[in-house]
Amino acid sequence: MKCKKFFLLPSLIIVFLLIASAQIFPQGRGTLRGVVVDAQSGEALPYSNVLIEKTNLGTSADLKGNFTITGVPAKDYSIRVSFLGYETKHLNVTIKANQVTQITVELSSSKVELQTIEKIGEKYERPNETDLGLQKLTIRQIEMLPKGVETDIFRSLQFLPGVQTTGDVSARYYVRGGGSNQNLVLLNGVSVYNPFHALGLFSIIDPEMINAVEFYKGGFTAENGGRLSSVLNLVTKDGNKNRYAANANLSFLTGKAAVEGPLGSSGSFLLTGRRTLFNNTLKKFLNFKDAPFEFHDISLKANYSSTGTASLTKLSLHGFNSQDRLLNENPEKADYRWTNNIFGATWFQAWEDVPIYSETFLSISNFEGEVSPNLSDVKPKKNIVSDITFRTDFTNIYESRDEIKVGYKLTSFKSEINLENLQGNRTSASDKGLHFSVYGKYRFLRFEDFGADIGTRINFISLAKKSASFLEPRINLTYNIFPGISLKGAWGIYTQELITLVNEDEIISLFEPWLITPDYLNASEAIHYVGGLSIKLFEGLTFDTEVYYKLLKNTAEINDKKADDIDRDFVQGSGKAYGAEFFVQYLQPAVQFTASYSLSWSYKNVDGWLSYPKYDSRHNVTTNLTVLFGSGWEASVSWFFNSGLPFTQIEGFYDKLYFDDLFYSSGLYGYYKPFTVLGDKNLGRLPTYHRLDLNVTKKFTLFFADVAISASVLNTYDRKNIFYFERDTGERVNMLPILPTATIRIEL
Repeated sequence: MKCKKFFLLPSLIIVFLLIASAQIFPQGRGTLRGVVVDAQSGEALPYSNVLIEKTNLGTSADLKGNFTITGVPAKDYSIRVSFLGYETKHLNVTIKANQVTQITVELSSSKVELQTIEKIGEKYERPNETDLGLQKLTIRQIEMLPKGVETDIFRSLQFLPGVQTTGDVSARYYVRGGGSNQNLVLLNGVSVYNPFHALGLFSIIDPEMINAVEFYKGGFTAENGGRLSSVLNLVTKDGNKNRYAANANLSFLTGKAAVEGPLGSSGSFLLTGRRTLFNNTLKKFLNFKDAPFEFHDISLKANYSSTGTASLTKLSLHGFNSQDRLLNENPEKADYRWTNNIFGATWFQAWEDVPIYSETFLSISNFEGEVSPNLSDVKPKKNIVSDITFRTDFTNIYESRDEIKVGYKLTSFKSEINLENLQGNRTSASDKGLHFSVYGKYRFLRFEDFGADIGTRINFISLAKKSASFLEPRINLTYNIFPGISLKGAWGIYTQELITLVNEDEIISLFEPWLITPDYLNASEAIHYVGGLSIKLFEGLTFDTEVYYKLLKNTAEINDKKADDIDRDFVQGSGKAYGAEFFVQYLQPAVQFTASYSLSWSYKNVDGWLSYPKYDSRHNVTTNLTVLFGSGWEASVSWFFNSGLPFTQIEGFYDKLYFDDLFYSSGLYGYYKPFTVLGDKNLGRLPTYHRLDLNVTKKFTLFFADVAISASVLNTYDRKNIFYFERDTGERVNMLPILPTATIRIEL
């Protein structure tokens, strides 16, 4: 653990407070600040649009529905607030000089019928917004995602260019040539170390509890750190603030339910739960192999808000538990267990009379995974992870619309790992440490056609003994060359001190234990170079293209040559990835269409050998069309195409002579078993992959309940997509066959 000087943190905060205290409202100007919520439930509406009419002043709410507009001349105004799928609202406000005007805006949901489709809301977007590589999803967009067996956010990320997967059998995703362990998953700001159910087939995050999603594919700004490739930030719903409500869902995979309602006059709660009910669906994904899975997840969130005319305080407490068990009745088969326990507290404070807000996080994230071999040949494995994090952010918005954000993050991390590989060599390690970093950034947004986000992270204390960069500078630029046409660029240095023991030769990754980078390795580092072009063709239709180059340094790669307990588990590696991505999106109240294409290359270099990682796919195409026909009918069609993934080819077989025990006379003669001869790693390419999914949903009211019934068909034309070749026999094993499924949702 490497320790740096602590005194710079309070110095930075003091400097920030001095700058903030020097915030002086220009003569005759004030600030409009508020939150946009659903009128029926009180749930925040992230990314809502707020426009002061007859001016060029406006903004979009953040992922928690909060917005701030500074530098507004003091007088009476009419403001227009809109959100896709909600009725636009006009209201009058009075801006007072040298003061903050605090408002809460309630929007009513619009019932969209085919015969009466109208323009709902008017999108306000800053032409200088520095959002390269950022994808935002609201609960409405999540609900319109393809259902499959049931909606899964991780699987839906596969519709984005630059996001690869290894097929139907896994929700694990790989972003722009990086490994799955290089993706940071945050639930209400808390790190999730094993975000998967059922050997990675589905995520542990139930979409029913999610209100907003932010996904950075690269070039993420200074407040995000700890991973090399991407950041997925999931924010849960607060719960209905106005009335008690409940809903239940049943699919061919799980049963789930949610209860929500008010807590006092200013609070709310949400409780959700999900559990497996039908293992036959899992067997389809695993080629009809026996899979006695049981999994569940439970989420609880409670909130309290205090609103006034000039300030806003919000306290949130949330907890999450997930558990997977694969318990075989046959003692000759191994048992598997995975458990996540997460707790977090968040305090949001919008300061009185100044356009400053702060947010403080305290979280605990624990993960435990274990493989018990019983009488099988499977090797025992166990991993325990404990993460305690404290973090505070301060944001100040100036009259010029510029923003400054500073913060710090302190993490106490502990891991324990015990495992044995196929050769019987054991790994046992227990490590702990502290990580302390300070980050700051300045956003230049004062110019209408130019925006810049410039910042850095400073790593004062590192978990790894051989830490990576002390500074992690980052920059994100936008230039609006013509109305509706923007050029964008991003560059940054990123470090990662936590790694997983991943064997790429495993068809399904059963166990990926987390640990701190060993003392004999340097911590991993990545450098991102990203450029982009964004075109708004007309309302609702956008075209985005991005090119990227990612350089990976000091990656931790599994030591394939480990032959003894004293041999090291990892060796140092490197890599690079580059490519181009194209994304078309058309969003209207009744129609949602997306299409993406990515052309990419990725490489690994280990011990001087250059190879393709298992997720390297040259061409990727995804399309989705969702249409609301009216009268409660909705249908979607999705199509996927990937060029072949790399695999290690089988060169042949021969009969190998084995000697198990030379002390027995019969052992002198030994015995023969077939032995597979493999070619160079990942030089072969599997055939192309493509699949068509269909979904139809009908929503209606039955007595006092709202009901939605969905029917889906996965792999509609029963494409025989190859999964892998059996190493022992060379037999071909295919992925998911045609699979009809259905879900029903009842909301009270």
